[in-house]
Amino acid sequence: MKTQGLLLTGLLGLTALPALAALQEGAPAPEFTAQASLAGKPFTYSLKDALKKGPVVVYFYPSAYTGGCNVQARTFAVNKDKFAAAGASIIGVSLDSIERLNDFSKDPEYCAGKFPTASDVDGKIAKSYELQVREAGTGKKDTRGQDIDHGFAERTTFIVTPDGKVAATVGGLNPVENVNKSLEIVQKLKGG
Repeated sequence: MKTQGLLLTGLLGLTALPALAALQEGAPAPEFTAQASLAGKPFTYSLKDALKKGPVVVYFYPSAYTGGCNVQARTFAVNKDKFAAAGASIIGVSLDSIERLNDFSKDPEYCAGKFPTASDVDGKIAKSYELQVREAGTGKKDTRGQDIDHGFAERTTFIVTPDGKVAATVGGLNPVENVNKSLEIVQKLKGG
């Protein structure tokens, strides 16, 4: 019985590791510049420039056109005006190519042109935020039936304040709860 309890505790600890490994509240958020897409149009995104306008919700997700990521993108898009009312902007980051993100960012079912998505093809941005990055597997298909030929960053969201600090790290939640918790945090930041 004692062994089963230790095993369960160990397994629970392992499932909590990804969220614990990520940058935590108060840490400086690594600045990044990346190729991004908004409504299907590529441009160069700079976190430093975005922070001049207010807090930024930097959300990492495994892959465009996959179940949970589709739901999360749609939930961010639907709530974009609420984030804006709290003074925050949103940037999605994945290891997808800019070509995939051009499609995803304009897709009316998902991002719907409401916020940009940045391409982190080598995973350097995700790793700078201390996230786990898994290499690409073979035979994985997206919800459109196309091959997924890139690695995956873990689903974690960082709320970054204009002074470049992480105000909160949101991980270990399902996609909808991740967005709702992120919105709650930016609304509290606005409220002071």
